Amino acid sequence: MKHYKKLLVAVALPVILAGCTVPGAYLNLDDTNDSANNTETVDILERVNVYPLTADKMASYKAPRLSARINPELDAKLAVYEYRVGAGDILNVTIWDHPELTIPAGSYRSASESGNWVHADGTIFYPYIGFVPVAGKTVVEIRAMLTKKLAKYIETPQVDVNVAAFRSKKAYITGEVNEPGQQFITNVPLTLLDAVNNAGGLAEDADWRNVTLTRQGVEQKLSLHALMQRGDLTQNRLLVPGDIVHVPRNDGQKVFVMGEVNEPKLLKIDRAGMSLTEALSSVGGINQLAADATGIFVVRANRATVATNSVATDTGQAKKTTIADIYQLDISNAAALVIGTEFELQPYDIVYVTAAPITRWNRVIGQILPTISGFNEITEGISRVRSW
Repeated sequence: MKHYKKLLVAVALPVILAGCTVPGAYLNLDDTNDSANNTETVDILERVNVYPLTADKMASYKAPRLSARINPELDAKLAVYEYRVGAGDILNVTIWDHPELTIPAGSYRSASESGNWVHADGTIFYPYIGFVPVAGKTVVEIRAMLTKKLAKYIETPQVDVNVAAFRSKKAYITGEVNEPGQQFITNVPLTLLDAVNNAGGLAEDADWRNVTLTRQGVEQKLSLHALMQRGDLTQNRLLVPGDIVHVPRNDGQKVFVMGEVNEPKLLKIDRAGMSLTEALSSVGGINQLAADATGIFVVRANRATVATNSVATDTGQAKKTTIADIYQLDISNAAALVIGTEFELQPYDIVYVTAAPITRWNRVIGQILPTISGFNEITEGISRVRSW
């Protein structure tokens, strides 16, 4: 009988020791405990920064609040704005007291139909004076030039010039707007805000915080959230020919809620943003029986650093740098959820609720118990054999 018991112990000991490994994932920032024997874990802990989310430190974590601001640079451009004629535009030239020169084709045609087309070389043809270069000039400059040329044939000509159809200059708005497409630039200045409104406004899935304006191959990022929601006019721009405004989808505006919560899932940040408390409530809150209320973590990767490290690894020059910031909230006192309402999540944040120590221990026991029960059944079977 002693021989069988020794054999059982010899077989059971490795299995029991293997079962002592805590099943499942959990976040442990104390490198003096379990992680002290894990070189990889210690290395990761050395490359993250941990910040407690407390009432007195919350202000240092918050992004500067957006406020209404004026845009003197834009105001100055609008004050001196003048449209300059280009190829494809149609001009309407009126010579007072000379109707034969004004609408030679009859009065039943529209101004755009009977007007003077600006040819590809930038000229128009006008009776008596022939081809006149008008591209790149304002209507005031064109009127002065026509008046001077017609004075040779008409005594004190009274000339008026306006653009009957604007066709030469356009900007483009693409992405998540209700009516994407080209928009012609006219004698009325076209701003970014005007272009979005002309396009029917933002679509439901628009990411209005990361709008891009591409001008002559140079891209700049603008925030319609700051412009439209906060009144920050410095985000507005006067559009010029060839500008491309792109409103992206909000597919990248997502956070991951994992760990001991009632319904782990991926959440999308809406146009108003998302706080830590909102994220927790969206998944049904933490699991009150299994979660460690002191261990609510937000893991925010430093993606720029990770990319740099990847390049450095390829060149054999990798060095330890910070790869993530971890923010810890203790909600063992439910009043701390107020702090969570002030902490704004960012795209690709990971909200992780770690398991309570007793939960991890229960999981270990849950793995060991079936093995112990099996050993007991084997022992009882051996005892019956011996009794026979």
